[in-house]
Amino acid sequence: MKDGFDKKIGQRLHHVARLQRALAARRLHEIGLFPGQETVLKLLAEADGRTMSELAAALKVRPPTASKTVGRLSAQNLLERRASDGDARLVRVHLTDEGRVRAGAIDSIWDSLEQTMTAGLDGKERKRLRKLLRKIERNLSTQLGSVAEPDEEVETAEDETL
Repeated sequence: MKDGFDKKIGQRLHHVARLQRALAARRLHEIGLFPGQETVLKLLAEADGRTMSELAAALKVRPPTASKTVGRLSAQNLLERRASDGDARLVRVHLTDEGRVRAGAIDSIWDSLEQTMTAGLDGKERKRLRKLLRKIERNLSTQLGSVAEPDEEVETAEDETL
């Protein structure tokens, strides 16, 4: 017998998100990372030498949260803080060689998670799912008074008929 909340979209999204996060945590643990740390490494792999403020903004967290994550990654020798060349008061965060290796391993983990989550869905279904999730994201962001960032994927007239 199914409970009524099993039919609620919010309940399904919550459960799916928890499962995805648990599987991501398991796979990240295999390379010595915790969820959230991989995003810092990937951001630095894209643009090394960011300030703490830049990292916090990109992560959409408060600076103390970013600082705590950077501290933990520094303790693992995956990144280091250095004074800026132009202004010694300004600290920039850089990947170490080991940090670059781990950042490179993250893409395969993300690809693997994507394949697992969308197994059995064809291309059209995947595209439709992304579009629906973007709409839900916009609805929730509007209610919270924030603006959802536009997706890089360009919507076409064909998308509207999916």
